[in-house]
Amino acid sequence: MTKLIAFHLPQYHPIPENDEWWGKGFTEWTNVAKAKPLFKGHYQPHFPADLGYYDLRLPEARQAQADLARQYGIHGFCYYHYWFQGKRLLEKPLDAILQTKEPDFPFMLCWANENWTRRWDGGDQIILMEQNYSTEDALAHIQMLLPFFKDERYIKIEGKPFFAIYRSPVIPNLDEYLQVFRTEAAKEGLELYIARVESHHQIGAAYMPGFEAAIEFQPFAQQWIDFLSSKDSLHGNLKYKAMRKILRMTGLFPQVLKNLAFEYYSDYVDFTLKSYQYPGDYVKFPGVTPAWDNTARRGNNAFLLRESTPEKFKEWLVFHRDHYQPASSEENFLFINAWNEWAEGNHLEPDRKWGHAYLEAVKAVFSNQNQQAE
Repeated sequence: MTKLIAFHLPQYHPIPENDEWWGKGFTEWTNVAKAKPLFKGHYQPHFPADLGYYDLRLPEARQAQADLARQYGIHGFCYYHYWFQGKRLLEKPLDAILQTKEPDFPFMLCWANENWTRRWDGGDQIILMEQNYSTEDALAHIQMLLPFFKDERYIKIEGKPFFAIYRSPVIPNLDEYLQVFRTEAAKEGLELYIARVESHHQIGAAYMPGFEAAIEFQPFAQQWIDFLSSKDSLHGNLKYKAMRKILRMTGLFPQVLKNLAFEYYSDYVDFTLKSYQYPGDYVKFPGVTPAWDNTARRGNNAFLLRESTPEKFKEWLVFHRDHYQPASSEENFLFINAWNEWAEGNHLEPDRKWGHAYLEAVKAVFSNQNQQAE
Protein backbone atom coordinates (compact mmCIF):
# COMPACT_ATOMS: atom_id res chain seq x y z
CA MET A 1 0.00 0.00 0.00
CA THR A 2 1.38 3.39 -1.02
CA LYS A 3 1.10 6.02 1.71
CA LEU A 4 0.61 9.59 0.52
CA ILE A 5 2.36 12.39 2.38
CA ALA A 6 1.68 16.02 1.51
CA PHE A 7 4.15 18.81 2.23
CA HIS A 8 2.52 21.35 4.53
CA LEU A 9 3.41 25.05 4.86
CA PRO A 10 2.72 26.61 8.30
CA GLN A 11 3.03 30.26 7.20
CA TYR A 12 -0.65 31.10 7.76
CA HIS A 13 -0.42 33.12 10.93
CA PRO A 14 1.36 36.38 11.74
CA ILE A 15 4.72 36.43 13.50
CA PRO A 16 6.81 39.41 14.70
CA GLU A 17 9.55 38.77 12.14
CA ASN A 18 7.15 38.86 9.19
CA ASP A 19 5.49 41.94 10.65
CA GLU A 20 8.89 43.65 10.57
CA TRP A 21 10.00 42.38 7.17
CA TRP A 22 6.76 42.47 5.18
CA GLY A 23 4.28 44.62 7.12
CA LYS A 24 1.94 44.25 10.07
CA GLY A 25 -0.26 41.16 9.90
CA PHE A 26 1.57 39.55 7.00
CA THR A 27 0.86 35.88 6.31
CA GLU A 28 1.01 33.74 3.19
CA TRP A 29 -2.52 34.92 2.44
CA THR A 30 -1.21 38.48 1.96
CA ASN A 31 0.59 37.46 -1.23
CA VAL A 32 -2.13 35.08 -2.37
CA ALA A 33 -4.91 37.65 -2.20
CA LYS A 34 -3.05 40.36 -4.13
CA ALA A 35 -1.91 38.15 -7.04
CA LYS A 36 -3.04 39.28 -10.49
CA PRO A 37 -3.19 37.45 -13.82
CA LEU A 38 -0.19 38.18 -16.05
CA PHE A 39 -1.84 37.34 -19.36
CA LYS A 40 -5.22 36.43 -20.80
CA GLY A 41 -6.47 33.14 -19.38
CA HIS A 42 -3.93 33.09 -16.56
CA TYR A 43 -5.55 31.55 -13.47
CA GLN A 44 -4.79 34.07 -10.73
CA PRO A 45 -5.55 34.77 -7.97
CA HIS A 46 -6.34 31.46 -6.30
CA PHE A 47 -9.21 31.85 -3.86
CA PRO A 48 -9.60 29.20 -1.12
CA ALA A 49 -12.94 27.44 -0.92
CA ASP A 50 -13.93 25.11 1.96
CA LEU A 51 -11.30 26.13 4.49
CA GLY A 52 -11.24 29.85 3.69
CA TYR A 53 -8.41 32.18 4.72
CA TYR A 54 -7.60 30.18 7.82
CA ASP A 55 -5.28 31.03 10.71
CA LEU A 56 -3.19 28.05 11.81
CA ARG A 57 -3.09 29.28 15.39
CA LEU A 58 -6.69 28.04 15.59
CA PRO A 59 -7.15 24.37 16.52
CA GLU A 60 -10.32 24.29 14.40
CA ALA A 61 -8.28 25.17 11.30
CA ARG A 62 -5.68 22.48 11.95
CA GLN A 63 -8.39 19.91 12.61
CA ALA A 64 -10.28 20.82 9.44
CA GLN A 65 -7.13 20.28 7.38
CA ALA A 66 -6.52 16.87 8.89
CA ASP A 67 -10.15 15.82 8.47
CA LEU A 68 -10.15 16.81 4.81
CA ALA A 69 -6.83 15.11 4.12
CA ARG A 70 -7.96 11.89 5.78
CA GLN A 71 -11.26 11.92 3.88
CA TYR A 72 -9.39 11.84 0.56
CA GLY A 73 -6.72 9.31 1.43
CA ILE A 74 -3.75 11.43 2.50
CA HIS A 75 -1.78 9.41 5.06
CA GLY A 76 -0.03 12.33 6.74
CA PHE A 77 1.51 15.80 6.53
CA CYS A 78 5.18 16.67 6.21
CA TYR A 79 5.36 19.99 8.04
CA TYR A 80 8.11 22.44 7.15
CA HIS A 81 10.16 23.25 10.23
CA TYR A 82 12.29 26.40 10.51
CA TRP A 83 15.41 26.45 12.68
CA PHE A 84 18.11 29.12 12.59
CA GLN A 85 20.83 28.47 15.22
CA GLY A 86 18.30 28.04 17.99
CA LYS A 87 15.84 30.55 16.58
CA ARG A 88 12.57 28.99 15.39
CA LEU A 89 10.06 30.62 13.09
CA LEU A 90 6.42 29.75 12.40
CA GLU A 91 6.57 27.24 15.23
CA LYS A 92 3.23 27.94 16.91
CA PRO A 93 1.09 25.46 14.93
CA LEU A 94 3.62 22.66 15.40
CA ASP A 95 4.03 23.31 19.09
CA ALA A 96 0.27 23.31 19.54
CA ILE A 97 -0.05 20.04 17.64
CA LEU A 98 2.55 18.49 19.93
CA GLN A 99 1.16 19.88 23.17
CA THR A 100 -2.56 19.30 22.58
CA LYS A 101 -2.18 15.95 20.77
CA GLU A 102 -4.61 17.27 18.18
CA PRO A 103 -5.33 16.67 15.42
CA ASP A 104 -4.90 12.91 15.69
CA PHE A 105 -3.25 12.67 12.28
CA PRO A 106 0.17 11.32 11.23
CA PHE A 107 2.92 13.87 10.64
CA MET A 108 6.65 14.23 10.07
CA LEU A 109 9.01 17.20 9.83
CA CYS A 110 11.14 18.61 7.04
CA TRP A 111 13.82 21.09 8.04
CA ALA A 112 13.53 23.94 5.52
CA ASN A 113 17.16 24.98 6.00
CA GLU A 114 17.29 27.82 3.49
CA ASN A 115 18.19 31.41 4.09
CA TRP A 116 15.11 33.59 4.32
CA THR A 117 15.49 36.29 1.68
CA ARG A 118 13.53 38.99 -0.08
CA ARG A 119 13.42 36.82 -3.18
CA TRP A 120 11.54 33.89 -1.57
CA ASP A 121 13.96 31.40 -3.11
CA GLY A 122 16.51 30.72 -0.38
CA GLY A 123 19.24 32.59 -2.29
CA ASP A 124 21.64 35.22 -1.02
CA GLN A 125 19.90 38.46 -2.01
CA ILE A 126 18.90 40.61 0.95
CA ILE A 127 19.12 37.93 3.63
CA LEU A 128 16.54 38.31 6.37
CA MET A 129 17.48 35.23 8.41
CA GLU A 130 20.71 33.38 7.65
CA GLN A 131 21.57 29.74 8.20
CA ASN A 132 24.80 28.81 9.94
CA TYR A 133 25.88 25.35 11.06
CA SER A 134 27.96 23.86 13.86
CA THR A 135 28.08 20.77 16.06
CA GLU A 136 26.75 22.90 18.93
CA ASP A 137 23.85 23.93 16.75
CA ALA A 138 23.19 20.30 15.80
CA LEU A 139 23.04 19.34 19.48
CA ALA A 140 20.53 22.07 20.33
CA HIS A 141 18.54 21.26 17.21
CA ILE A 142 18.11 17.55 17.90
CA GLN A 143 17.19 18.20 21.51
CA MET A 144 14.37 20.41 20.28
CA LEU A 145 13.24 17.74 17.81
CA LEU A 146 13.22 14.75 20.15
CA PRO A 147 9.79 15.45 21.73
CA PHE A 148 8.28 15.44 18.22
CA PHE A 149 10.05 12.20 17.31
CA LYS A 150 8.67 10.53 20.44
CA ASP A 151 5.07 11.49 19.64
CA GLU A 152 2.88 8.49 18.85
CA ARG A 153 1.55 10.22 15.72
CA TYR A 154 5.00 10.86 14.28
CA ILE A 155 5.59 8.95 11.04
CA LYS A 156 8.18 6.20 11.46
CA ILE A 157 9.80 3.55 9.30
CA GLU A 158 10.48 0.33 11.20
CA GLY A 159 10.13 2.33 14.39
CA LYS A 160 12.58 5.02 13.24
CA PRO A 161 11.33 8.64 13.18
CA PHE A 162 11.31 9.87 9.56
CA PHE A 163 13.02 13.27 9.25
CA ALA A 164 13.78 15.21 6.06
CA ILE A 165 16.31 17.94 5.26
CA TYR A 166 15.47 20.24 2.37
CA ARG A 167 18.93 21.52 1.34
CA SER A 168 21.51 19.01 2.52
CA PRO A 169 24.40 20.14 0.23
CA VAL A 170 24.64 23.54 1.94
CA ILE A 171 25.48 22.00 5.33
CA PRO A 172 29.26 21.98 5.87
CA ASN A 173 30.56 18.89 7.67
CA LEU A 174 27.23 17.23 6.96
CA ASP A 175 28.35 13.83 8.26
CA GLU A 176 29.31 15.37 11.58
CA TYR A 177 26.03 17.27 11.86
CA LEU A 178 23.99 14.13 11.21
CA GLN A 179 26.12 12.06 13.58
CA VAL A 180 25.24 14.43 16.42
CA PHE A 181 21.58 13.84 15.58
CA ARG A 182 21.99 10.08 15.63
CA THR A 183 24.09 9.97 18.78
CA GLU A 184 21.70 12.11 20.81
CA ALA A 185 18.65 10.23 19.51
CA ALA A 186 20.28 6.92 20.45
CA LYS A 187 20.60 8.16 24.04
CA GLU A 188 16.80 8.32 24.04
CA GLY A 189 16.45 4.87 22.51
CA LEU A 190 15.69 6.20 19.02
CA GLU A 191 17.24 5.28 15.70
CA LEU A 192 16.55 7.90 13.04
CA TYR A 193 15.51 7.53 9.39
CA ILE A 194 16.85 10.69 7.73
CA ALA A 195 16.10 11.59 4.12
CA ARG A 196 17.36 14.39 1.92
CA VAL A 197 14.95 16.26 -0.30
CA GLU A 198 16.08 15.90 -3.91
CA SER A 199 15.28 18.88 -6.10
CA HIS A 200 17.10 20.55 -9.00
CA HIS A 201 19.62 21.78 -6.41
CA GLN A 202 20.80 18.28 -5.51
CA ILE A 203 20.41 15.26 -7.75
CA GLY A 204 21.56 11.68 -7.47
CA ALA A 205 23.64 9.76 -4.99
CA ALA A 206 26.52 12.24 -4.77
CA TYR A 207 25.07 13.86 -1.67
CA MET A 208 23.82 10.71 0.00
CA PRO A 209 26.30 10.11 2.86
CA GLY A 210 24.49 9.76 6.13
CA PHE A 211 21.04 9.45 4.61
CA GLU A 212 18.70 6.49 4.42
CA ALA A 213 16.80 7.85 1.42
CA ALA A 214 15.90 10.78 -0.80
CA ILE A 215 12.55 12.46 -1.36
CA GLU A 216 11.76 13.62 -4.87
CA PHE A 217 10.58 17.24 -4.86
CA GLN A 218 8.43 18.01 -7.87
CA PRO A 219 8.44 19.90 -10.16
CA PHE A 220 12.13 20.61 -9.55
CA ALA A 221 13.66 17.16 -9.56
CA GLN A 222 15.93 15.48 -12.13
CA GLN A 223 13.11 15.33 -14.67
CA TRP A 224 12.89 19.11 -14.53
CA ILE A 225 16.51 19.56 -15.61
CA ASP A 226 16.10 17.02 -18.40
CA PHE A 227 12.80 18.55 -19.51
CA LEU A 228 14.11 22.12 -19.84
CA SER A 229 16.81 20.97 -22.26
CA SER A 230 14.49 18.76 -24.29
CA LYS A 231 12.57 19.50 -27.47
CA ASP A 232 9.37 18.92 -25.48
CA SER A 233 10.11 22.04 -23.44
CA LEU A 234 9.37 25.56 -24.63
CA HIS A 235 12.67 26.68 -23.11
CA GLY A 236 14.50 23.93 -24.94
CA ASN A 237 12.79 24.69 -28.25
CA LEU A 238 14.95 26.90 -30.49
CA LYS A 239 11.96 28.06 -32.51
CA TYR A 240 10.27 29.32 -29.35
CA LYS A 241 13.42 31.11 -28.21
CA ALA A 242 13.86 32.79 -31.59
CA MET A 243 10.23 33.90 -31.64
CA ARG A 244 10.52 35.34 -28.15
CA LYS A 245 13.68 37.27 -29.10
CA ILE A 246 12.09 38.73 -32.23
CA LEU A 247 9.01 39.83 -30.34
CA ARG A 248 11.17 41.56 -27.78
CA MET A 249 13.23 43.35 -30.43
CA THR A 250 10.15 44.57 -32.27
CA GLY A 251 8.44 45.72 -29.10
CA LEU A 252 5.52 43.36 -29.68
CA PHE A 253 6.33 41.19 -26.70
CA PRO A 254 4.19 42.33 -23.74
CA GLN A 255 6.28 44.07 -21.11
CA VAL A 256 4.81 41.92 -18.38
CA LEU A 257 6.01 38.72 -20.09
CA LYS A 258 9.62 39.73 -20.65
CA ASN A 259 10.83 38.04 -17.48
CA LEU A 260 8.02 35.54 -17.17
CA ALA A 261 9.00 31.91 -17.64
CA PHE A 262 6.37 29.29 -18.32
CA GLU A 263 5.90 25.75 -19.46
CA TYR A 264 2.78 23.69 -19.91
CA TYR A 265 1.89 21.32 -17.11
CA SER A 266 0.69 18.65 -19.53
CA ASP A 267 3.98 18.76 -21.46
CA TYR A 268 5.97 18.33 -18.28
CA VAL A 269 3.86 15.43 -17.04
CA ASP A 270 4.03 13.70 -20.44
CA PHE A 271 7.81 14.07 -20.52
CA THR A 272 8.16 12.82 -16.96
CA LEU A 273 6.01 9.75 -17.52
CA LYS A 274 7.79 8.64 -20.68
CA SER A 275 11.29 9.17 -19.28
CA TYR A 276 10.89 8.34 -15.60
CA GLN A 277 13.26 5.85 -13.99
CA TYR A 278 13.23 4.71 -10.39
CA PRO A 279 16.78 4.65 -9.03
CA GLY A 280 18.29 1.25 -8.49
CA ASP A 281 21.21 2.24 -6.28
CA TYR A 282 19.47 4.09 -3.44
CA VAL A 283 16.01 4.54 -1.93
CA LYS A 284 14.04 7.44 -3.35
CA PHE A 285 10.44 8.25 -2.57
CA PRO A 286 8.75 9.56 -5.73
CA GLY A 287 6.96 12.88 -5.84
CA VAL A 288 4.18 14.63 -7.75
CA THR A 289 2.70 18.11 -7.83
CA PRO A 290 -0.84 19.16 -8.78
CA ALA A 291 0.38 22.48 -10.24
CA TRP A 292 2.97 25.23 -9.96
CA ASP A 293 2.61 29.00 -10.29
CA ASN A 294 4.49 31.35 -7.97
CA THR A 295 3.00 34.56 -9.39
CA ALA A 296 1.67 35.43 -5.93
CA ARG A 297 5.24 35.62 -4.64
CA ARG A 298 7.25 36.81 -7.60
CA GLY A 299 4.86 38.80 -9.78
CA ASN A 300 6.27 39.51 -13.25
CA ASN A 301 9.29 37.31 -12.49
CA ALA A 302 7.13 34.27 -11.84
CA PHE A 303 7.60 30.77 -13.09
CA LEU A 304 4.53 28.71 -13.83
CA LEU A 305 3.35 25.44 -15.29
CA ARG A 306 0.36 26.60 -17.30
CA GLU A 307 -3.04 24.96 -17.52
CA SER A 308 -2.71 22.18 -14.99
CA THR A 309 -5.81 20.04 -14.61
CA PRO A 310 -6.99 17.38 -12.16
CA GLU A 311 -7.17 14.91 -15.05
CA LYS A 312 -3.49 15.34 -15.92
CA PHE A 313 -2.54 15.18 -12.26
CA LYS A 314 -4.48 11.93 -12.06
CA GLU A 315 -2.39 10.46 -14.90
CA TRP A 316 0.75 11.16 -12.90
CA LEU A 317 -0.71 9.49 -9.82
CA VAL A 318 -1.80 6.45 -11.85
CA PHE A 319 1.73 6.06 -13.20
CA HIS A 320 3.23 5.77 -9.73
CA ARG A 321 0.41 3.57 -8.48
CA ASP A 322 1.10 1.12 -11.30
CA HIS A 323 4.92 1.28 -11.45
CA TYR A 324 6.27 2.26 -8.04
CA GLN A 325 7.85 -0.67 -6.20
CA PRO A 326 8.79 0.40 -2.66
CA ALA A 327 12.15 -0.63 -1.28
CA SER A 328 10.36 -2.38 1.59
CA SER A 329 6.88 -2.76 3.03
CA GLU A 330 7.40 0.31 5.22
CA GLU A 331 9.40 2.43 2.77
CA ASN A 332 6.26 2.99 0.75
CA PHE A 333 5.67 6.75 0.59
CA LEU A 334 4.68 9.03 -2.25
CA PHE A 335 5.16 12.75 -1.61
CA ILE A 336 2.79 15.41 -2.92
CA ASN A 337 4.02 18.98 -3.27
CA ALA A 338 1.91 20.33 -1.69
CA TRP A 339 -1.09 20.42 0.61
CA ASN A 340 -1.27 24.21 0.94
CA GLU A 341 1.41 26.10 -0.99
CA TRP A 342 -1.10 28.70 -2.12
CA ALA A 343 1.45 31.37 -3.10
CA GLU A 344 3.18 28.81 -5.33
CA GLY A 345 -0.10 27.68 -6.85
CA ASN A 346 0.33 24.05 -5.84
CA HIS A 347 -2.29 23.05 -3.32
CA LEU A 348 -4.59 20.10 -2.80
CA GLU A 349 -6.80 22.24 -0.58
CA PRO A 350 -9.95 23.19 -2.47
CA ASP A 351 -10.14 26.46 -4.36
CA ARG A 352 -13.08 28.18 -6.04
CA LYS A 353 -12.11 27.05 -9.53
CA TRP A 354 -11.55 23.32 -9.04
CA GLY A 355 -13.23 22.60 -5.73
CA HIS A 356 -12.35 19.09 -4.58
CA ALA A 357 -11.28 17.90 -8.03
CA TYR A 358 -7.59 17.40 -7.19
CA LEU A 359 -8.47 15.63 -3.97
CA GLU A 360 -10.95 13.49 -5.87
CA ALA A 361 -8.15 12.50 -8.24
CA VAL A 362 -6.09 11.30 -5.28
CA LYS A 363 -9.00 9.35 -3.86
CA ALA A 364 -9.95 7.80 -7.20
CA VAL A 365 -6.44 6.50 -7.83
CA PHE A 366 -5.53 5.20 -4.40
CA SER A 367 -8.76 4.41 -2.55
CA ASN A 368 -9.18 0.88 -3.94
CA GLN A 369 -5.54 0.03 -3.23
CA ASN A 370 -5.80 1.27 0.34
CA GLN A 371 -9.10 -0.51 0.95
CA GLN A 372 -7.63 -3.79 -0.29
CA ALA A 373 -4.65 -3.36 2.02
CA GLU A 374 -6.95 -2.87 4.99
